[in-house]
Amino acid sequence: MEFVTRMGKPLPQSVLKSAERAKSDPVSRREFLAVASAFGASSATAYAMLGMARPAQAQTQPALEKGGTVRMQMEVRALKDPRTYDWPQIANFTRGWLEYLAIWENDGTFTPALLESWEINDSATEYMLHVRKGVTWNDGSAFTAQDVARNIEGWCDKTIEGNSMTGRFATLIDDATGKARAGAIEVLDPHTVKLTLPKSDITLIPGMADYPAAITPEGFDPENMLQNPVGTGPYLPESLDVGIKGVLVKNPDHNWWGTEVFGGPYIDRLEYIDYGTDPLTWIEAAEAGEIDVLYSLGGDYIDIMNALDGWVENEIASAATIVIRPNQLAEVNGKRPYADRRVRKALQLAVDNAVLLELGYAGRGILAANHHVGPMHPEYAPVGLPETDPAAAKALMEEAGMGSYEHELISIDDAWRKDTTDAVAAQLRDAGILVKRTILPGTTFWNDWTSYPFSSTNWNARPLGVQIWALAYRSGEAWNEFGYANPAFDALVSEALATADVEARREIMAKGEKMLQDDGVTIQPYWRSLYNHTREGLVGAGHHIGFEYHPARMAWLA
Repeated sequence: MEFVTRMGKPLPQSVLKSAERAKSDPVSRREFLAVASAFGASSATAYAMLGMARPAQAQTQPALEKGGTVRMQMEVRALKDPRTYDWPQIANFTRGWLEYLAIWENDGTFTPALLESWEINDSATEYMLHVRKGVTWNDGSAFTAQDVARNIEGWCDKTIEGNSMTGRFATLIDDATGKARAGAIEVLDPHTVKLTLPKSDITLIPGMADYPAAITPEGFDPENMLQNPVGTGPYLPESLDVGIKGVLVKNPDHNWWGTEVFGGPYIDRLEYIDYGTDPLTWIEAAEAGEIDVLYSLGGDYIDIMNALDGWVENEIASAATIVIRPNQLAEVNGKRPYADRRVRKALQLAVDNAVLLELGYAGRGILAANHHVGPMHPEYAPVGLPETDPAAAKALMEEAGMGSYEHELISIDDAWRKDTTDAVAAQLRDAGILVKRTILPGTTFWNDWTSYPFSSTNWNARPLGVQIWALAYRSGEAWNEFGYANPAFDALVSEALATADVEARREIMAKGEKMLQDDGVTIQPYWRSLYNHTREGLVGAGHHIGFEYHPARMAWLA
């Protein structure tokens, strides 16, 4: 049987090879689905390559109502240029009218959205993007390949402060100009864009599906996006009160392209309601009938919600995690305490990741190994769990001249992140290392999250491990909160991005994983299973692997 892309062209040999391994390894199946669909295979084809039928989509099974309101507990954040989005909650609000080229699904596949299909050559140096026909902006103008090209050019603009999309599209960027390479983005016709890369990069489609990749119209002004919400999606913003409530309403004047493809939109109104960071407050709102969906819930609070009548638990295993990291560039009293590798290694040696998983997340996940690549990633290489030795940690801290130094460990004030960071501080103290704990409210914490000298941060899942490295650990990237700048590691990232064959990439990743461990870059203790709860009768609002919520997919059962 020949396996081909959506456009009928043969899939690369590297993808066919990885299918054989995934057939016998259930852990890697979701990741294979991500790789196959990123190379242009339809979801049905990707499942067929595993000898499996694709599970039926929830929307096609029950009868669904048209209309109604969904009320969802979620932080309500201020809007800004999508390229600078640093939390998915912002994108969940603007997703009502600002859509994406592709959608990352819970099974690992990528569903074409504003793109109808795509193809990648065997070496991943040429991408052919086929723009969906018949799509219009909600002002009536046609959506074309020029819109796609313009957005990709914007993603490559390093002059935009905080533009994390440059990390996802670095291969297309000219280092001399800080913008897209000449000739790299070419509009072939009104519905075709060709990307020509100077070297291989397998991550561009996953990058297009990430939440800062919202597609904006020509002349887009982030300062005026509420007052002039031009987009391709089926909803419009009715109101946004930061920290309180954000409301989306169905746009009755827009002929949405997705109805024929996906069904919907179903609900008339989606309210995001901010109850702060205390999960008990969320649960009280659920008991009082004030909400229909919880954004995400962890730890023992899951059991409390499971005891409530009329609510359904939704679970998805993921590569979501937390990092407790020293910032190597941060100055404290004129010095950079975490520039010294011995200090960073001492912090790691003092901490048992298994304790953090149990105390911080009630054991609802799997252990990680301080290098931010896990067994759910196709290129994961097992290099061993980190050593725990409190006595050696104390001795190494003394050797670095930091035995009497008090480390200030900062976290947000919510449940699992606070609890995990508390457990780190307790173990450091048990090892004789001085620690001051500082707990900040969310409104304060997020203002400066990349710059704290020593703090914890949650990270969402990404389909590929090398994606995470390119975003978070490569020198100079907007989201590199570790202050890590290692040319040898950067070279490994570039090599891994350019390696389409999973087995070959795994060998490269093993070197990088060990390098991150040896350099003491972070304590990255566990991978989270994600949970949320929905009111009985509500579909399309279960937890997404990347914390995405799609208003057009939400519906009440008839």
